[in-house]
Amino acid sequence: MMTDSDLPEGADPDRDESDRDESDAEGAAEGRQKPAKPKRPQKVFTLVVEVGRKPGDGLPDKSTGAALMCYASGVDEEEAVRETVAILKQADLAPLDVSGYGTLEDRMKAGDEIDGEERALMQRALDENSVIVAQMTPFFD
Repeated sequence: MMTDSDLPEGADPDRDESDRDESDAEGAAEGRQKPAKPKRPQKVFTLVVEVGRKPGDGLPDKSTGAALMCYASGVDEEEAVRETVAILKQADLAPLDVSGYGTLEDRMKAGDEIDGEERALMQRALDENSVIVAQMTPFFD
């Protein structure tokens, strides 16, 4: 019988001996590691997020909510939206709706004029793999 002290360093003592032999043999026979998934490039998406009121949200008194223009990085728009909503919730905001306006290239094709300041914020979102809130417009009744 083998004891824990007889095991090679880093071996799992709870793993069945037959499992160890099979998996070790398979790994050695293959002689290769799992192929790495190709890394998809990050893009920056322009999003407008409507938020409602929540205690401690920091919105102006008597406002009923706000619209936030954000630049968010992600491999696709869905990831950018998920990350943006998660960040805003951590900031005690209450996201209600998100509208996507695409990447810089999408917006340029649509005829949007994008100034240097806006481009710099987009680049910062990309460089930092982050969400940048570029503008907040409160809503009042």
